[in-house]
Amino acid sequence: MNKKEQNKNDYSKIELGVFSNLTENVFQPNPNFKIEGKRFVKDELGLTSCEISFNTMEANTAIPFLHKHKENEEVYIAIKGKGQMLLNDNYIAMEEGTIIRVATDTERAVRNNSAILFAFIVIQAKENVLEGSTVSDGYAIEKKPNWN
Repeated sequence: MNKKEQNKNDYSKIELGVFSNLTENVFQPNPNFKIEGKRFVKDELGLTSCEISFNTMEANTAIPFLHKHKENEEVYIAIKGKGQMLLNDNYIAMEEGTIIRVATDTERAVRNNSAILFAFIVIQAKENVLEGSTVSDGYAIEKKPNWN
């Protein structure tokens, strides 16, 4: 399922379907490199402040390389199953509900060291630029919602 909805600049929406079907996604930026079960949504949603990817890993699989980022910190959110991150030679367990922030200069890799599907979301955003929080950035307006 790949529905897309837009209302000019007000919002954008896509439907990815159930997470178990995300295993069908393949990220392949060039013919010599691909990661199965990964879907970036920045371009589809027209995001301007972050990148979001939805990731699934089959049982007992791993990303075969370490990587770092130049400018973007990452937030990993485990939503199904169990896995493990390797962060600067430290093994960090992840399970449904675990959230891990990873700084730019930290070596990282992910693996599913369990017998079931591991699903997680990764959000990338430029490190050290957020100047407000949800509370200080948001404000109420006079108009009330009409839920009819």
